[in-house]
Amino acid sequence: MADEILTSEAGEGSLVFEQEDSPTTVGGLRAFEMFFRGIREIDTGAITFFQSKTRLNTPKLGTIPSESFREVAELSKQCISVFELELAQAVEAIQKFTARDFFFRWLSVYLPPMFLLERMAEQKMMSYIEDAGIDSNRICFELPLKLLTEGNARHAKVIGNLRNRGFHFILTGFGGTNCPLMKLSEFPVDYVMLSKEITSYIGKSDRSNAAVHSIVDFVDGLGADTIADGIVNSSQAEILFQNNCHYVAGPLSGKYTSERYVRKKNDEILEKE
Repeated sequence: MADEILTSEAGEGSLVFEQEDSPTTVGGLRAFEMFFRGIREIDTGAITFFQSKTRLNTPKLGTIPSESFREVAELSKQCISVFELELAQAVEAIQKFTARDFFFRWLSVYLPPMFLLERMAEQKMMSYIEDAGIDSNRICFELPLKLLTEGNARHAKVIGNLRNRGFHFILTGFGGTNCPLMKLSEFPVDYVMLSKEITSYIGKSDRSNAAVHSIVDFVDGLGADTIADGIVNSSQAEILFQNNCHYVAGPLSGKYTSERYVRKKNDEILEKE
């Protein structure tokens, strides 16, 4: 797949891509190492979805979180090579979780908007999934908030076409400062994850609860389900459930952990780094 990896400095504190002889591993670790957390259904308390995040292991700069390396990767088509590596790990995780009889509906993997502009993007994705032997409905593509300001009709069309082929889409970080709410209507996603900036208001006052309720109603009116991020206690979850939000992520649901610690034990994740 990818033949390049983020490894070196280009000026103080910055990153570039350079060639490596063994691009998929660094010091015995995967160059792109994926972690997972459960997203719980409020009504049942069960883990319904898995959200992934990736960190980059480099020989010169150490471990770099995804929020740092994605900005660099998406300056060019290097982000597509990174996506291919992440998708391969996501498929591997789906296979392992399924073999452990761990019930879940889908597992997310970050999708750079640039991939949606690739020629024959739909055909490439279907071919990969068929070769891997994975049902398309087990994968949810995670889209960044910047899609609302930088996305266009081509992005929206490919999202719609891939949804018709069974894939799911989730837009993350929704509702915070400078978030263009009305732009959401242009992109047919299945799920919208409320930002921690929004959910931090839950339970503070009747007015703040009403404001969150209005955002949930807005998302629901566009045919998408809301997932609230950053939920820390059952009181917040109860308020969300009363306001028609059925899924939560954050401390109440569990932290990110390695694939090997996701085991079926009373539908819980053994949380270890």
